[in-house]
Amino acid sequence: MAGLPERLSRAAATSLLAGAVGGAALLAGEMLAAKARRYAKPTMGLALRTSMGPLNAPPLRLVLLGDSAAVGVGVEWLADTVGGQLARLLADGTTQSGKRHVLLSSVGVAGSRSSDLATQVARALLGERPDVAVVLIGAYDAASGRSPEDASGHLGQAVRRLRSAGVQVVVGTCPDLGAARSMAPPLRQIAGLFGRRMARAQAKAVTDAGGVVVDLASETGAVFRADAGTLCYDGFHPSADGYRVWAHALYPAVHRAARAGV
Repeated sequence: MAGLPERLSRAAATSLLAGAVGGAALLAGEMLAAKARRYAKPTMGLALRTSMGPLNAPPLRLVLLGDSAAVGVGVEWLADTVGGQLARLLADGTTQSGKRHVLLSSVGVAGSRSSDLATQVARALLGERPDVAVVLIGAYDAASGRSPEDASGHLGQAVRRLRSAGVQVVVGTCPDLGAARSMAPPLRQIAGLFGRRMARAQAKAVTDAGGVVVDLASETGAVFRADAGTLCYDGFHPSADGYRVWAHALYPAVHRAARAGV
């Protein structure tokens, strides 16, 4: 994770501030400060697997794919991850839909880019087919200066493959990188710009592939910018409160996808 601000700085300096010596020097200083921070590391890894809800309720297989958000980097308890909170919301159900027995798993890997999704999709489709897949990806693509069109192309292929297997797919696009407190201005604003470009390309690719888009930056960015408590101690990864905000933003689309898969 320490390499993320460094990659952002290099990409930003190359594409936006080439030739601006003062700006490049400022970014270099911010890069060193950001790199020196202590960042959260994965604590659960592939152990993010559980079930929630009454055993006699209709089953729902929910799988998460993507980067650190899909495995809950920044929190220590599975229930605090975005997957755990989504599973609880789905298990509790609504008056109309009733309760569900949610079988939750994650094949996400911290630090993943969209080009890594092909392997994750293959793992997700092993064994019994999931009913709903939630994909959280894009931050590392944006940070590395990857072309939004290239990254979204890989994402679109992953969504298309899941949909052809009969899986309902919901994608949370690149979050608001401009809300990260691990970076100082102007690096933070540049990160936000890169993230928005990535999210727009992702939205088109996902829609074209038959998936459902949730724009996390638009729907939750203001909350993250206003409330430092939505981030964990490293100022970059979400806290339990941050993952709760994401889960509630994703839930309506995931709930509809779960009903569509019945």
